[in-house]
Amino acid sequence: MADQASNGAENGPRFTVMVQFAKDFSFENPNAPRTLGAQATAPNISVQINVNARQVGPTEYEAALVLEGGAGEGADALFKFELTYCGVFRVENMPPEQVQPVVMIEGPRLLFPFARQMIADTVRAGGYPPLYIDPIDFQALFMQRVAMAQAGAATA
Repeated sequence: MADQASNGAENGPRFTVMVQFAKDFSFENPNAPRTLGAQATAPNISVQINVNARQVGPTEYEAALVLEGGAGEGADALFKFELTYCGVFRVENMPPEQVQPVVMIEGPRLLFPFARQMIADTVRAGGYPPLYIDPIDFQALFMQRVAMAQAGAATA
């Protein structure tokens, strides 16, 4: 009986993290030390998020979580950052139509806490309070991307 249960689990869908890594990371503190210290008003903080994926092997996919943002603008910029944090995932025993959603939703969901911590630690090391980015709904982000692609195809 135990053999039958393990055989069923081995043939089921699997999504395995093979490796995760920072592919590109940049932090700018252009106006330091002038901008360090107490701020009279809270700075305008902006963060943009993007997810990309590509197949890198027969069953391996790279998901890239791209986070760009900063605080302040122009001459009053406090800091800026750009991070591309990636993971390579193995997808096995999954219907082809489910591979893209799994890679584009579950991949970044697993990567996000590590990318978030890197940004928080770096902003703190730059002399500011850590920037903790709010959790992201990667399923909604994926669905928005699919809707935009469908709208673009409909107008073409």
